[in-house]
Amino acid sequence: QVELKPVQLLSAEDHLEHSLAIERRRIRLGYVQVFQKLMQESNKEGDFYTCEEKDAVSTEHTHVQSTELVLPPHANHHGNTFGGQIMAWMQTVASISASRLCRSHPILKAVNMFKFWGPSFVGDRLVFNAIVNNTFHNSVEVGVRVEAYNCEEWIQDQPRHINSAFLIFNALDDKGELLTFPRVKP
Repeated sequence: QVELKPVQLLSAEDHLEHSLAIERRRIRLGYVQVFQKLMQESNKEGDFYTCEEKDAVSTEHTHVQSTELVLPPHANHHGNTFGGQIMAWMQTVASISASRLCRSHPILKAVNMFKFWGPSFVGDRLVFNAIVNNTFHNSVEVGVRVEAYNCEEWIQDQPRHINSAFLIFNALDDKGELLTFPRVKP
């Protein structure tokens, strides 16, 4: 790791932006702690979620998998895949997943907990898995996980988890009104 020099704050606006950046980081780190706590609690024996609503839709049919081959135009001069390219592929697969539930064209509203866990390179195969996690009246959350394989890893079925995110979508009906999403059953 390289130690960076402290930022020199010159104006009141610089001080404000610096303070806001510190607060955003604090919130991000808080999300990680909350997520880890939820995962620990959900792993307790006998603790599982059931949706008893008779109209609840199974999320099984919202699972979408896509595979992309990283080519030179998808990467920088070092051969690392552009983060924006990965984000675009993630948005596509998540949109298809959401559309299977709303039967419309979903509109991306937010991206949460977007995290790069590791790099990918020209020649890697990227496998994108998306599934609807939950619905919230007029919005739907889709989780996307990205795994990378080079040729050797592909043959041995040893993926590298390189990215995860939660994408939030809305959808509109023919009149431009927000669609209501059905309750889901995981």
